[in-house]
Amino acid sequence: MRLNTLPGLLAIAVTLFLLAQPAHALLPAAVDGEPLPSLAPMLDRVLPAVVNISTTSRIRVADHPLMQDPFFRRFFGPQERESSSLGSGVIVDAENGYILTNHHVIDQAHEITVTLNDGRALEAELVGSDADSDVAVIRVTADNLQSIAVGRSNDLRVGDFVVAIGSPFGLSQTVTSGIVSALGRTGLGIEGYEDFIQTDASINPGNSGGALVNLRGELVGINTAILSQGGGSVGIGLSIPVDMAGALMTQLLEHGDVQRGILGVSMQDLTPQLAEAFNIPGERGAVVSQVVPGSAAEAIGMQSGDVIVRFNDTPVHDSADLRNAVGLLRAGDHGTVTFYRDGELIEEAVVISDPYRVAREQGRAPDDSRFAGATFETVTSEDGERAIRVTAVQPGSPAARTGIVPGDIITAVNKRRVESVEELADIVGRSEGVLLVRLWRQGRSIFLVVQ
Repeated sequence: MRLNTLPGLLAIAVTLFLLAQPAHALLPAAVDGEPLPSLAPMLDRVLPAVVNISTTSRIRVADHPLMQDPFFRRFFGPQERESSSLGSGVIVDAENGYILTNHHVIDQAHEITVTLNDGRALEAELVGSDADSDVAVIRVTADNLQSIAVGRSNDLRVGDFVVAIGSPFGLSQTVTSGIVSALGRTGLGIEGYEDFIQTDASINPGNSGGALVNLRGELVGINTAILSQGGGSVGIGLSIPVDMAGALMTQLLEHGDVQRGILGVSMQDLTPQLAEAFNIPGERGAVVSQVVPGSAAEAIGMQSGDVIVRFNDTPVHDSADLRNAVGLLRAGDHGTVTFYRDGELIEEAVVISDPYRVAREQGRAPDDSRFAGATFETVTSEDGERAIRVTAVQPGSPAARTGIVPGDIITAVNKRRVESVEELADIVGRSEGVLLVRLWRQGRSIFLVVQ
C-alpha cells in the first residue's frame, strides 16, 4: 500500500503525535485541578451486598388424557419438569444473613442458590414472602457477609441520581445509572400494592430483586419490573420503595407472611369538583363512598362522604395512598386517620380490623379465598341439620370460576360437614390442594372439584 499520499501522511503524523503523548494525557485524572467524578468508591462499598439468585422449581406438567385412567397413572405417576430462573437480591442484615428480594424471583422455588460478589455459592432458605407486594426475604448462613446501608425512600425527589445494581440476563454485578423519573406510580396492574419509584436507570430481566441506591450508596428501592413492549429496557424501570419493603420485611421476619388488616371503607379519588361539593380545602384525598359494617371505620363512626387526607404520618393524596398505608398494618395494629366532614377536620385513633372476621360476619368469603366474590348464609333443614346457602356470586370472581351458583346449598367440603360460614372459611383457608365440595342443587346432590 502506498502511503505517500496526503491522507496517508496525515495518518502517520497523527499516530506519531499520539504515541509521543504521556499516557495520562489521554485519560486525565483531573480537570482544572479537580478529580474526575466517579461512582467507583461508592460501588466498592455497595457491590458486595448485592447477590445473584438462581432458583430451581418443579412444575407439574399438564396430564395427557390417558393419565386420567388410574391404570396408566399407576405406571407413570405425576409428570413434572424442572424450571430455573435468575434474579438478584440485597443483603440487608449481614449478621443474620437476611437477603431482601422479589417474591416472583423465588416463587415456587424448590432450591435457592445465592452467589456472592466473592464467588461463593450458598444454599438459601425462604423466610417469608408476600405476593401482593412482590417482596420476599431469604436467609443464608456464612461468615464475612457485607450488608448495605439502608436509606429512606420518602426522602427521594424527582431528579435525584440513582444507581441500579443486579444481574440482568445473568450478568452479575451489573451497574447502571439514571435519575428518579417519578414517584408514587400506581394503577399499573403489576402488583396488588403499588407505590413504585420510576427510574430511567437501565433495568432488564434478571435485575429483579436487586438494589436501587442513591449516590451515598444507601438502599432506596428494590428493582422489580420494567414497562416494555419488547421485554428489554426502554428507560422505564420500577422499584419498590425501601420504606415499604422494610415494613413488610419486619412482618415476614416476625410471622413468615403478611396478614393485612383493613380499615373497612370503599374509596374514590377526590376531584376538584368533589372538593368543592364537600367544602374541602385542597384537591387531594380519598373520598369514603361506603363503610363496611363491622369494620374499624364503622367503629369510629366514619360515614359516606368523609374525605381522608392523612393516615398515621402519611399524607393521603388518593385512594391508592390509603390502600398502601393501611396495607402495611396487621389486624389489631393501631393507627390514626384524619378526615374532613362538612368542612371540619377530624382525627380519630383506630384499631385495624381482621378482614376474615369482618367477611365472616357479613357472610362474605375473604378476598384471598377461592370463594372470593360469593356471599353465604347459614340455613337449617326441617330435621335440624345446618348448611351454607350461596346467596350471591359476583360474575368473573374466583367463586364464579368454581362453578357454584346462587341457591346452591353446601353441605360438606373435603368430606367434612360445614354448618356455618365460619367453618367454611376455616376449612377452605387451611386447605392448599384440591377441594371436594358437596352441595344440593335443584333437589339433587352433586360434587364440585375446586382447584
